[in-house]
Amino acid sequence: MSGQKLLLNLYWHMHQPDYRDLTSGEYILPWTYLHALKDYSDMAYHLELNPAARVSFNFVPILVEQLQDYAGQARHGDWRDPLLRLLSKPDLERITDAECQLIVDSCFKAHHEKMLSPFPHYQRLLHLYELIEPLMQSGQFHYLSAQYKADLLVWYHLAWTGESLRRKNKVIQDLMQKGLFFTLEDRQALLDVISETLQGILPRYKALLEKGQIELSTTPYYHPILPLLIDLQSAHDAMPDAPLPQSATYPDGHTRAIAHVEAAKTFHEKVFGQAATGMWPAEGAVSHAALSLLAEQNVAWAATGQAVLANSLSKLGLAHEHPQQYLYQPYRVTNGQQDIVCFFRDDQLSDKIGFEYARQYASEAVHDFIQSLEAILASSGDETPVVSVILDGENAWEYYPYNGYYFLQELYQALAQHPSIEMTTFSDILGMQQAQTLPQPALLNDICAGSWVYGTFSTWIGETAKNRAWDLLCAAKQQYDQYIHQLPAAAKDKCQQQLSICEGSDWFWWFGDYNDTFTVQSFDQLYRRNLSNLYQLLGLVPPESLSRPVSTGGGQAENAGTMRRGQS
Repeated sequence: MSGQKLLLNLYWHMHQPDYRDLTSGEYILPWTYLHALKDYSDMAYHLELNPAARVSFNFVPILVEQLQDYAGQARHGDWRDPLLRLLSKPDLERITDAECQLIVDSCFKAHHEKMLSPFPHYQRLLHLYELIEPLMQSGQFHYLSAQYKADLLVWYHLAWTGESLRRKNKVIQDLMQKGLFFTLEDRQALLDVISETLQGILPRYKALLEKGQIELSTTPYYHPILPLLIDLQSAHDAMPDAPLPQSATYPDGHTRAIAHVEAAKTFHEKVFGQAATGMWPAEGAVSHAALSLLAEQNVAWAATGQAVLANSLSKLGLAHEHPQQYLYQPYRVTNGQQDIVCFFRDDQLSDKIGFEYARQYASEAVHDFIQSLEAILASSGDETPVVSVILDGENAWEYYPYNGYYFLQELYQALAQHPSIEMTTFSDILGMQQAQTLPQPALLNDICAGSWVYGTFSTWIGETAKNRAWDLLCAAKQQYDQYIHQLPAAAKDKCQQQLSICEGSDWFWWFGDYNDTFTVQSFDQLYRRNLSNLYQLLGLVPPESLSRPVSTGGGQAENAGTMRRGQS
C-alpha cells in the first residue's frame, strides 16, 4: 500500500424546500433558518477550523434563495417568519390565541435526547406544559404567562444554535447560563446573533470556495425528481410491478425539467461567482434520459446511489455482486453525442455517518471509518479507488452529541493527516482523468432509473397517497398549460414560480403511512396550499379535491423521517 492513494469524495447535501406562502411571503415552517443557525453554520466552521480538509457541498437553489431572503429580513429587521417575529415582539402578554398555539406547537420540536434533555431549564418548561396541556387543548392559551412564552421562545432558539456559536459567542453563553426570566433585551440580543449568523452563511461558503477548500454543486432549482417529470413510467425500470398514478404522464415534463436545470445553473453562478461543474440530481434520481438532459446542459458530472449502479450493471448483465468489483470508480454515461461522468455513493459508509456513528464515541466512529477506507484501499490491487460518501449535511447532527462537533472535528483531522487517503472533490477527479494521472472512466451504456434510496423511486411514487399527489399535480399542470398564455408577463412569472414549487420532491417524500402524523400533516397542508395558490394565480377556483388531505401518516420513521438509508 506504500505510495498508493485512496481518493475520497466527502459530499454533504444541503436542502430545504420552499416554506413560504408565495401569495403572502410568510414562512409557514421554520426549518430553513433553524438549520442555518445550527447546521449550515457548524459545517462551515469545521472547515474553517481544519483548512487541510477538502470536501464538497451541494446547495439546492431554492434553499439558497431562502437563505438570501432571511439575510435580507435580518438586515431590515422585518421578519416574515412568525417565530422570529414573536421572538422580537415587545409585549407577549397580548398576542393572539393563534400565536400562543404556534409557540407551544413549535417550540418543543427538537430531538429531545440531544437538544432538550441536556438543558434543565428547557426541560422544566416542557414538564410545566405537560401538566397544563389539557387546558391548552380547550383553548385556554393565556393560562401560560408572557414570561413562560418568552423563556420558551428563547430556549427553543438556544437549542437550535450550533455548537460553534455556543463555544464562540458570549451572548449565547450568557443566555444559557442565565437560564430563565429572559427579558426583552435578552431576546433582542439573541435575535442579533441570529441575524448576524443568517447574514454570514453564504459569504462563509463562498470564501471557502474561493480558497479552493470546497467544491460547490447545485441541483435542479426546486428539487424535482427529473426522471419522473420526464417520464412517470420510468419508475417501472426498478419497480416493474408498482402501481402508478392515473395520469399516464406529466404534461410537457421534459421542458419543465430543462427549466429547472437552466435556472439552477444561472442562479448558482450568480450567487457564488463560479459556475457549478456538477450536479446532484434531486434525491440522486437518474435515468438515461435525465442524465442525457444534464449532459446536453453541459453538466460535467452527476452523482447518485450505489443501488442504481448495481441495478444498471445487472440490467447490462455485468458483475455486481461485490462492491469492491464495481463501486469505487466513476463511470461515463453517453447518449451518443454528449457524455456525463457519474459517481456512485458508498451506501454502507454514508449510512454509517447518517445513522450509526451518532451512537458511538467520536474516536471509535472515526477509527471505524478510517479502517473501512483502509480495507477498501488494501483490496484495490494496483487501482486507485475513488470512494464517494454522500449524505444529508444537515439532519444527521441533531442525533449526535454536541451536534456532531467532536465527530466532525476528529474525522477531518484524521482524514487530512492520513498518508494514504486524499480528500478530494468530483471536479478534481475529472481533472486527474484529463491529465491522465487517473484512468478514463469506464463506459456505462445504460442506466436503470432510480434514486439513492433503495435504487428505486418508491419514496416518491408507487403508493396510494404518493400517486394521488401526482394526479393532483398533473391536473393542475393541465390547467396551467391551458390558461398560462392568457396572462400578462408578471402574472406568468408568478405562476411559473408557483408551479415549480409544486414540482419539488419533498411533498411526495412525506406522504405515506410510515411517517409521523404531525409532520405529514404539515407538509400535506403546505402542498395543497401551494396547488391552491397555483389555481388562484391562474384565475381559477381550486378544485374541491384540494380540501381533502392527501395523507395522514401515522408511522414512526427512523430519525423522524428526515433521512433514509441507501439500502432497505
